[in-house]
Amino acid sequence: MIWDWDWTLEILPGLLTQGLLITLQATLGGAVLAFVLGLFVALLRRSRRPYISRPVGAVSEFIRSTPLLVQLFVLYYVMPDFGVRMTALTTGIIGLGVHYASYTSEVYRAGIDGVPKGQWEAAIALNLPRRWTWISVILPQAVRRSLPALGNYLVAIFKESPQLSVITVVDVIGLARELGSERFRYLEPMTVAGLFFLLIAIPASILIRRMERRLDT
Repeated sequence: MIWDWDWTLEILPGLLTQGLLITLQATLGGAVLAFVLGLFVALLRRSRRPYISRPVGAVSEFIRSTPLLVQLFVLYYVMPDFGVRMTALTTGIIGLGVHYASYTSEVYRAGIDGVPKGQWEAAIALNLPRRWTWISVILPQAVRRSLPALGNYLVAIFKESPQLSVITVVDVIGLARELGSERFRYLEPMTVAGLFFLLIAIPASILIRRMERRLDT
């Protein structure tokens, strides 16, 4: 099969401005939800009340132990039977966010556990209220320690976003598949879509490693 440069240049703008744009929207939306929700889950799992921490922990383990693909199917095809209807992209963002929140919560928990014990003791010695101890002392340090791992999950969400095609989200991979089916030529569109992922994921991974080394110094 000979590479068709004319067709490649013809489909490139659509893959870039339509497919890749949807992929980035799903990635950023899912990542923001995962990072925010993951922090709440981590805090709830540290609750002193077992009737809060245990159910939250059980739900988090259940989500982490089931495939993202199954969760997307349930959200998009099953939840409408219970009156919950959302657009495909919104469903995909929520699916990615909730799924990865179960992972980022563990990152936050490790970050919180990594805060030196002396920081807690200093806050108690200063008679800081528990809420302000968390907001002003513990969480800033815990989040800072968690940033490199959160960055890795951002890249992971980006690479998982093509799974949204199963719920009719036409991202860059889905659009490449559609274009390929029109001419029964998949080499050019799928290769270009793969290059998009490489051009974004590799620089992002390099930046994350640099950030990790800077935070370690």
